[in-house]
Amino acid sequence: MTAPTTSTAPSQEETLRSALSARKRPQRANALSASLTFGWRALLKIKHVPEQLFDVTAFPIMFTLMFTYLFGGAIAGSTGEYLQFLLPGILVQTVVFITMYTGMGLNTDVTKGVFDRFRSMPVWHPAALVGALLGDAARYAMASAMVVVLGLILGFRPAGGVAGVLLSVALVLVFSFGLSWAWTVLGLILRTPNSVMMASFLFLFPLTFASNIFVDPKTMPDWLETIVGANPITHLVSAVRGLMHGTVAAQQVVWVLLISAALVVVFAPLTMHLYRNKT
Repeated sequence: MTAPTTSTAPSQEETLRSALSARKRPQRANALSASLTFGWRALLKIKHVPEQLFDVTAFPIMFTLMFTYLFGGAIAGSTGEYLQFLLPGILVQTVVFITMYTGMGLNTDVTKGVFDRFRSMPVWHPAALVGALLGDAARYAMASAMVVVLGLILGFRPAGGVAGVLLSVALVLVFSFGLSWAWTVLGLILRTPNSVMMASFLFLFPLTFASNIFVDPKTMPDWLETIVGANPITHLVSAVRGLMHGTVAAQQVVWVLLISAALVVVFAPLTMHLYRNKT
């Protein structure tokens, strides 16, 4: 009988252990990279569900054409003249309206169980929310581009030039980012995406229509003019209109930035509290 030979090959367990130990453990994602990753996820939703682009393409075209040609002649006597007044307001209305989809998207993640998976991941907890808001900001920029390009085709001529248009769009995006935090609160409180949409509309319709988007508040009764003057949308439209036409006052922009910061300060901590404690 011959003595059994001892195999020199390492065992399967030793091979696996050596392979794992030889690799450097990846670093934990920081707040910025995690937020950008979730932002990219929000954009990938558009790739797989292109119907989400309807609100950033069809709505801007519909609002601009409808209000310009239905009311332009009656209000300003000329659709071309009215377009110079209306288009900055339509830009604000279009983007502000689609901010509610942030809350609806978050509520959808909650109802489908994706929310619990994100919350259990070893990443910066606000990243899922901040990333979703960053992804939505890209959609806001697309809607803004649609409104501006269509306005230029119809005859809108901003005296503020390219710089004024870009600054006005940036200001709208900043305000919309702050407003979106309010809808995330609704997305975590309410039970269905449809209820989030209906609750958002209850706030957005008075905010947008009781403003200076369509007409000059000076033509309104005194009591209504006071209400419209206190509306944050009115301040935003005035600043955007001023930037586009080169007549903006620094105070108008400062007011919008302060309102945007206040929205984040109030609703972002509340959102995170609900996010951490939701069961």
